[in-house]
Amino acid sequence: MDAAALAARWHDHLVVERGLSNNTVSNYDRDLNRYIGWLRAAGITDLGDVTAQHLEAYVADLRRGTAGAAPLAASSAARALVVARGLHKFGVAEGILPADVSADVSPPSSGEKLPDTLTVAEVAALLDACSEDTPVGLRDKALLETLYATGARVSEVLALVVDDVADTDGIVAVTGKGNKQRLVPLGSHARAALEAYLVRSRPVLARGKSHALFLNARGGALSRQSAWTVIKQAAERAGLDKEISPHTLRHSFATHLLEGGADVRTVQELLGHASVTTTQIYTHVTAESLREVWASSHPRA
Repeated sequence: MDAAALAARWHDHLVVERGLSNNTVSNYDRDLNRYIGWLRAAGITDLGDVTAQHLEAYVADLRRGTAGAAPLAASSAARALVVARGLHKFGVAEGILPADVSADVSPPSSGEKLPDTLTVAEVAALLDACSEDTPVGLRDKALLETLYATGARVSEVLALVVDDVADTDGIVAVTGKGNKQRLVPLGSHARAALEAYLVRSRPVLARGKSHALFLNARGGALSRQSAWTVIKQAAERAGLDKEISPHTLRHSFATHLLEGGADVRTVQELLGHASVTTTQIYTHVTAESLREVWASSHPRA
C-alpha cells in the first residue's frame, strides 16, 4: 500500500479512535511526514517494500542530518523511530502489511555520559578549603569529608543523626533507596573531621531542635540546597573550575576506589547500587584515564 495513504489512515485512527490531543497528533504528523519524505527520496512509495535495513539507514540519516536538515539528538531520532514503528504496526494490524520489519530495529544510543569526577589532588584542595576556625567551617569540613569517605548520596548523609556516627568503630550505617541499609567505612580523615565537628561545632549550632547530624546556623537540619552551597563555595575557594555538586564527590569516590584496585562488586556494595551494571559506568572512567596515560607514555602510542 502507498506509504502516504497508510499514513493518512493512521492519522485518522489516532484522532478518531484513540482520541489523542491535537498537540500529540501534530507531533506524530511531523515525524510521519519526515519518514514518508525520506522513503520517497529513497525511491520507496510502497510501505511493503521497506526493510529493517531501510529503517536503520533512516535513523542514521536523522542522526547525521541530510538534505539541509540539522542532525537530530538521539532522543529526537528515537522518537521519530517510534512513530515509524507505529505506522508499520498499524499496517500489520490492518492486515495491509505481512510483517512488522521495524520490530528489531534498535533506537539510537544517546552515548553513555561519563560522570564528572575530581582528581585526588582536587579533592584534597576542596577539603582543605574549609576553614576549621569557625563552627560552620568545621561543619562544612566534616560534611565534605563524610561525603567523599562514604560515597553516599547527599540525601543519605543529611539523613544521618548523631547516634549513627557515635561509637561506630569507623563504620556508619547508611539508609539508601528502598529503605535499604548498607555499612560504609568512614576512614580516619572523616572520623577526625566528625569528631572535631561534634565536639567544637555542633554544640554551638544546636538549639535543641534537631537530632540531625549536620545542622544549619539556626540549629535545624541542613538542607540539600545548603549542602550544595557548601560545596560550591569550597570549590570557589579551592580555585576549581569544574562544575561540582555533592554528587561529584560520590563519583570521585567510586572512580578513585577502582583506580586504586577495588573490584567493581565491592564498589557496588559501597554505593548501594541494586545492579552492578549501574556501577560499571565507573569502569569506563578508569579505562579512559588508563588510555590517556598510555597514549602520553607509550613509545608507540
